[in-house]
Amino acid sequence: MNKQANPQRWPAEAIWESVVPDWPGFSIEILPEIDSTNTELMRRARKALHDPVLLIAERQTAGRGRLGRAWHGELGHALTFSLGLPYQPHNWSGLSLAVGLSLAESLGPDIQLKWPNDLWRQQRKLGGILIEAASQGGGSYAVIGIGLNIQLPPNNDLRTPAAAISEFWAGATTPAVLERIAKPLLDTLKQFETQGFGPLQHRFNQRDALRGQDIQTSDGIDGLCEGVDDQGALQVLTAQGRKAINSSEVSVRPK
Repeated sequence: MNKQANPQRWPAEAIWESVVPDWPGFSIEILPEIDSTNTELMRRARKALHDPVLLIAERQTAGRGRLGRAWHGELGHALTFSLGLPYQPHNWSGLSLAVGLSLAESLGPDIQLKWPNDLWRQQRKLGGILIEAASQGGGSYAVIGIGLNIQLPPNNDLRTPAAAISEFWAGATTPAVLERIAKPLLDTLKQFETQGFGPLQHRFNQRDALRGQDIQTSDGIDGLCEGVDDQGALQVLTAQGRKAINSSEVSVRPK
């Protein structure tokens, strides 16, 4: 286990002991500052470094969200980390939904999921997920980046209003949140690798922030959201019939 910076305040040992039986060679790294944990693991993957790793940044200066949007993680205000895993799922469809579902279930009953990459609470964004993949010989290496607001950002004039874990978890800290979510997340990823998204469909739909809403997509589709199918595609009932959305920006249509 590789621990750097100030590891005694992080539950690295406990997390490592709980997950290494299922992920041989797993390591944990804690860095005081980095541009982006996803970017770093993708750099390593290009150098053929494909070991399973949890890379935590106490401060992230150039984090990336969906469509290249910035995600900055300040010390104590956000939990920012990436998992790098040799990964061979039968079907990649729905992976970001599976990750989001695991996080939401670990954090609480009122955490919702906004397809395909965001965690929401009370119509505000609590966190986001960014998944990338690199080739690994004849297989693949998944890089799963996660950012969660522990405290409200100092400057909350964001494109989407922010929510924070501290609003419903008194005394929440980045190490405590990581300890709560890490093992269930890695268990979910192990399950997804063999079973795909299908077994998680119903649980996702129970937390779907868009289900039952009139929505519009960035590629011009309007309709009623009916949840997701067993591959994680968003189901939208339009005037022309039901359509499956696999990749798009989605927003709630104004009344």
